[in-house]
Amino acid sequence: MPAPGPATLPQAHVVRRGSGVPLIAVHGNGVDHRLLLALDPALDAAGGLERTYLDLAGFGRTPRLAGVAGLPELAEWLIGQVRSLVADRRFALLANSLGGLLARAVQTAFPDQLIGVALIAPVVNPDVSLRTLPAFRVIGSDDELLASLSAEDHADFTAMAAMQTRESWELFRRFALPGIRAADTDAMARLAQRYFLNDDSDEVNDVAPFSGHTLILTGRQDHIVGYEDQFRLAARSYPNATYTALHGAGHNAHLDRPEAAAGLVQQWAVQLHG
Repeated sequence: MPAPGPATLPQAHVVRRGSGVPLIAVHGNGVDHRLLLALDPALDAAGGLERTYLDLAGFGRTPRLAGVAGLPELAEWLIGQVRSLVADRRFALLANSLGGLLARAVQTAFPDQLIGVALIAPVVNPDVSLRTLPAFRVIGSDDELLASLSAEDHADFTAMAAMQTRESWELFRRFALPGIRAADTDAMARLAQRYFLNDDSDEVNDVAPFSGHTLILTGRQDHIVGYEDQFRLAARSYPNATYTALHGAGHNAHLDRPEAAAGLVQQWAVQLHG
């Protein structure tokens, strides 16, 4: 009997909007592409962008990777998906949380095609013990709203929302919660077993300086990835970056502070046409 061939890699489920310069949006762990759709109005207002929101393997509507499926494998898969989406065109990345770490792998693979990167609460180091993290603090709270939520919704929403208000909840309910409910827990468990891109614990050193248009947007109350490591990342690897740490924002900074985040993302996106 012949030996089995390599496993077929899943194709990413994608949602496309607009036309123009390609922009690939990469979400984080435990959610799906819908988390970044919250920023689509800002990108649409910037004009001239072909926005592609994809589900990473094992999230949303994209099947999990077969076999060993840690960060190295996920990064390799993502690079292949980006290559099939953009071919030889120049493009930009919008990435959140884990997607921000994966974006650095994509950046390395496409040094001559990538023109801009927007990182929203990006992971700098996969090793949680090496992160500089603030204490979690709730800045705004609507007690009546919180009392009305189911126990499951309450737990998911309050786990990282610094603004626990009705506006933030409605954005969380629309853009974050569907992906949380759809996540493949087995795929997440296997990812956690190989949650590194290489054997160097200081992975921030592994990306060459990027001089393209860059936005690094963080939350001052983000106790998941923090905001200080991202400032050091900007200083070291993104000489032309705009860096912001929004007060009143946790890990989902663009949901906690939607107007401020949208304004910054729109300004960044306009620059892609320059």
